[in-house]
Amino acid sequence: MKIEGVPFGVTDWAAVPETVHAGATGVARWRTVQAGNVRIRMVTYSPGYLADHWCARGHVLLVLDGVLVTEVQGGATHTLRAGTSYQVSDDVAPHRSSTETGARLFIVD
Repeated sequence: MKIEGVPFGVTDWAAVPETVHAGATGVARWRTVQAGNVRIRMVTYSPGYLADHWCARGHVLLVLDGVLVTEVQGGATHTLRAGTSYQVSDDVAPHRSSTETGARLFIVD
């Protein structure tokens, strides 16, 4: 990821409008800031959330609260708890997320 065209900025996440995205089960609530070529999100997954697709986009993801399970298509399953993160490039490892208990994430892509 090369961050371009992004001036210094401070984000008050409570002031960023929330959008709701249905999963195969449960919902994801996103607060999204687009800064130049970078999308920055605070995401909350409801208990019982399962993504409705395999995502091939690259991310840097940090679990802030809860437990997130990330499954790599045709590969391993990773359980991430608060304070753990992953990073992946575009088109390297399609993945999908789920959570039994709910999770809150900080994602840059």
